[in-house]
Amino acid sequence: MTLQQAHDFVAESRRLDALIREAGPAALDRVTRFKGWSVEEIVRHLHVWNRGADLSITDEAALLDHVARAGPALMAGQTRTFERDVAPETGRALLDVWRDHFEDMLPRWEVLDPKRRVKWAGPDMSVRSSMTARQMETWSHGQAIYDALGAVRKDTDAIRNIAILGVNTFAWTFTVRSWPVPGQMPQVRLKAPSGVDWTFGEPGAGQVSGDATAFCQVVTQTRNVADTDIGMDGEVARTWMENAQCFAGPPHDPPAAGTRFREA
Repeated sequence: MTLQQAHDFVAESRRLDALIREAGPAALDRVTRFKGWSVEEIVRHLHVWNRGADLSITDEAALLDHVARAGPALMAGQTRTFERDVAPETGRALLDVWRDHFEDMLPRWEVLDPKRRVKWAGPDMSVRSSMTARQMETWSHGQAIYDALGAVRKDTDAIRNIAILGVNTFAWTFTVRSWPVPGQMPQVRLKAPSGVDWTFGEPGAGQVSGDATAFCQVVTQTRNVADTDIGMDGEVARTWMENAQCFAGPPHDPPAAGTRFREA
């Protein structure tokens, strides 16, 4: 048995690594449209939390210490300071330790029981969910890097993992904002990168439809839904897509329309 999500996470990481290396050393200093973070700061963020996820199966006590130290920094808005302390490498050295570590994770994670429970910053999660979360983080933060470097990402059907995460966190989008959760999720109909159709949920409570990549961009908050081709039929569908949040933590507003896009 091989955990496919582990392969999908590493494949996404490899593509992002190749993009940055091909762009050259100056690319690491490029400022992105994600909160003004540089490409280097995004790579460091991915590396630090890849390491955190890996600790959940290699050293649970170290993970809990990692999370405990991260908490105050996150609350104080000092995320980058904390991550620089954990991973002080810069430039090519940072790229190398990031790549070496995600490559090293694959043989450990691909053989695990997908249903095994592991610790995390929030509630425990399954091994499958942990790897999906790493893929989602790499894909979503990677979008800012692709945009800043003027590159077009060619997605594969592996983004189905992220689409499923977006569907599964329908209720979370409302709960995290202390809003009543609608009784039924709108049906989601998406066109995959391969051209096949993906359908989630049953008809009867409105519909969300469009390109799978655009849907994943909306639920990960790398695009405002107004900047995509996503169709929204019904009030619940519109409220969900205008506030969608597939990741944990406090409520976050999506980027304002027109603020996240690929640089020329």
